[in-house]
Amino acid sequence: MTETKPPETPSKPQTPRGLNAAGRKLWDAATTEFDWANHELAMLEEGCRTRDRIVQLDAAVVTEGLMLASSQGSRLHPAVAESRQQRLALARLLVSLGIPALEGDDLPASRGVRGVYGKGRR
Repeated sequence: MTETKPPETPSKPQTPRGLNAAGRKLWDAATTEFDWANHELAMLEEGCRTRDRIVQLDAAVVTEGLMLASSQGSRLHPAVAESRQQRLALARLLVSLGIPALEGDDLPASRGVRGVYGKGRR
């Protein structure tokens, strides 16, 4: 009689170096819940780094204030616009990977997907 081996379960991918708390939280949630191909892991890593960047930008605004003095008077902190752009990039990455937003994230609620990010739409 031959011995049968149980099916191999994929191991959890190693957490990328340099992720901060928010990025690690996203990585851990996604890699615990789902199995990923290598190209998807690269996209997930970029999403995690983007998530960390959002936290850093928001912290800069909290520390330095929403408005900054300039030679032309007060102006909006540039991190506000960059944070908005990073949030859009993160939302697109998460949608393309099929990941729902984490609880407590302040990302816009998903109302379906448009354009190249829609799955199954042609």
